Amino acid sequence: MAQYTRIEVANVMKENGMVPLFYHPDVELGKKVLKAVYDGGARLMEFTARGDFAFEVFSELNKYAIKELPGMILGVGSITDAAAASMFMQMGANFIVTPSLRVDIAQVCNRRKVLWSPGCGSLTEINAAEELGCEIVKLFPGDLYGPGFVKGIKGPQPWTSIMPTGGVSTDEANLKGWFDAGVTCVGMGSKLISKEILANKDYAGLEKTVRETLALIKRLRA
Repeated sequence: MAQYTRIEVANVMKENGMVPLFYHPDVELGKKVLKAVYDGGARLMEFTARGDFAFEVFSELNKYAIKELPGMILGVGSITDAAAASMFMQMGANFIVTPSLRVDIAQVCNRRKVLWSPGCGSLTEINAAEELGCEIVKLFPGDLYGPGFVKGIKGPQPWTSIMPTGGVSTDEANLKGWFDAGVTCVGMGSKLISKEILANKDYAGLEKTVRETLALIKRLRA
């Protein structure tokens, strides 16, 4: 069962301003990445469950987070149907992220009061997601839409909370564009947790990058 309610998760997403995304089939490597991100100050992690037996890896990582990393909120991304969402919630997933808007996933998550963030690419989809109780909409793929799209949505709908994923980097100009447009937080994967960091097992470097990126986001929003 989830350790955090959807409102608690939404608040932490807003406070942190960043949700790191990560997947790797190696549990022990995953634990080191999770700890580095945690030590860098992040309190959220989206495990993008894209590989075979990814549920086994997530289960071990979430047990580790609950036991060793107090306040760390672990969720799951790349979920495409209600059955998968239900399975990961049984393993304690605190939020569910999807590449597209699916009513069946909304229903099973709402039933358990677990935050779900669907990938949307139009105002119609965003409205439909919010009618289903969505707190934070995922703009995906973010690089195809850009900050201008967010600004356009926030004009008539200032209440809409948006998290772009894809096309977000640690670069100051990139982050400034997104937050100036009014995003609630950003999802960041390989631009934050790069292949080079994983290959070199540079966990200290990852911790430093996370800390600096969170500080930059805080400054940009001040």
